[in-house]
Amino acid sequence: MGAESQPSETLQLEVRGAVAVLRLDRPEVLNSLNEALLTDLSDALRKVAEDRSVRALLLTGTGRAFCAGADLGPGGPGGGSSLGDDVARRMDALFNPVARQLYELPVPIVAAVNGIAAGGGVGLALAADIAIAARSASFKVVFAPALGIVPDVGASYYLPNLVGRARALGLSLLGDSLPADMAADWGLIWRCVPDEELEAEAFRLAERLAAGPTRAFARLRSVFAAAEHNDLSAQLDLERECQRELCDEPDFVEGVRAFLEKRRPRFSGR
Repeated sequence: MGAESQPSETLQLEVRGAVAVLRLDRPEVLNSLNEALLTDLSDALRKVAEDRSVRALLLTGTGRAFCAGADLGPGGPGGGSSLGDDVARRMDALFNPVARQLYELPVPIVAAVNGIAAGGGVGLALAADIAIAARSASFKVVFAPALGIVPDVGASYYLPNLVGRARALGLSLLGDSLPADMAADWGLIWRCVPDEELEAEAFRLAERLAAGPTRAFARLRSVFAAAEHNDLSAQLDLERECQRELCDEPDFVEGVRAFLEKRRPRFSGR
């Protein structure tokens, strides 16, 4: 990938050491998601997944918003045989592939929520393995009360699993703004930090993850997801199979050796 990706009018992508930094860059419309941005985002995530030098992804926005969700202005949803059919096609072609790419990314993701995350922007933020937010940031789940639709871009999956059914329903039915500090208290995100510290703290976390056993991190994500529907017996079986796989990896051997030698491990798996 090199130091920086090819120029894009909708996002910025650069690689700093082992961390890819991806910035949504439509600040004039609060980084809302249109076809161009979603296409560029999908392409950027593919590049990150394919670049073996990248070991973590930092996702953030430019300007005063993280992401305000779908672009409902000119060029937004509409124009099909029916509006509903057209939106469903756009979800299949654009929104859902990006949500799946984030979920399946082979490296850990840190989201730095620099401003409001609304609608589908909430789904993008919560797709990260670790999400932190600036103190001035907020989360707004406006699908149902403002538009008469359900949460999407994965928000309906992440919300109840992170904060429980009662809080997920309250946020989604009322559409009230959830401040970043309360989001951290609820467990929606990992941490709320002062605005001026957000990017440095997010990059520090991404660097820590990049130095870790990234293959195990990816499996950890899938194990926790499975725990949401497995019973204990099935989860124990899954743990066994993951250990069978991971203990044959060089990273496990290095971890044991580093423990015995009382030094930091130098992981290289991807």
